[in-house]
Amino acid sequence: MVREEEYLTAHGHPNVTATHRTTFEITKEDELSLAGSCIIAVGADKGALDLSRRFRDALHHPDCRLTTTLSCGPYEVQITSRGDPGLSLTHPTDLVWRRSSFTCGRTIGIYADRTARDLPREMITLLAGGADVCVLLVAEYFSPED
Repeated sequence: MVREEEYLTAHGHPNVTATHRTTFEITKEDELSLAGSCIIAVGADKGALDLSRRFRDALHHPDCRLTTTLSCGPYEVQITSRGDPGLSLTHPTDLVWRRSSFTCGRTIGIYADRTARDLPREMITLLAGGADVCVLLVAEYFSPED
């Protein structure tokens, strides 16, 4: 099995609402308007373009499973999504997980099993108060040598 990991940190913002039904996003940007209902954290130390070459290569494998673990205060949640050969991972500030198969430069995972509105409301309350969130990204797939 091929396994690559990335780690990043970000923090909440008073305008975090996390009510979006099809995506969630973490951004390096510091500001957030109330229209950004998919954004759960700002001030991230990585965007899609900052991910390592090895991690990006793993996400491009057609059988890649991406497990994202969000840790905030006493709360932890896992989101499972998939990589895709069509991911460009070129956006300098944003990371977006999508329930659909749509890809663009911001997309890190498709067919996500959770979106912004599915995240625990207690965690969202902490993020709206400015709490830090730690994000562990694990990309895995079986290689022919396994």
